[in-house]
Amino acid sequence: MYQQMIFVNLAVNDVEASKKFFTSLGYSLNPQFSTDDTACVKISDTIVAMMLSKSHYSQFTTKEIADASKTSETLIGLSAESRSAVDELVDKALAAGATAGKIQDYGFMYGRAFDDLDGHTWEIIWMDPAQAEG
Repeated sequence: MYQQMIFVNLAVNDVEASKKFFTSLGYSLNPQFSTDDTACVKISDTIVAMMLSKSHYSQFTTKEIADASKTSETLIGLSAESRSAVDELVDKALAAGATAGKIQDYGFMYGRAFDDLDGHTWEIIWMDPAQAEG
């Protein structure tokens, strides 16, 4: 069966810094699609984050590029397998230079957010599978 993929394209100030940041979180780079202007970050088999220099990003749009440190252009939500996995990933991000965001704890659902080096907001969320089903 075909697995649809998502490619999240984000404008960044420093591609090399983004490569270092995301690999420190445990993600890998796909060298086939990474250049001086692009970091292809493999989040999972079906999720890829493309970190593009602003000059490269501008080749794909005629719109003004948002300054994610001042304007929210997207909230990127990623699931985690447990509450502790949420904490582990966000703690790694904070240690690598991210800024802490909101914490949400509803018992059956737990999430923490961080802003990456360019201000893009990532929300890491765990939901109790038994609660999600019923």
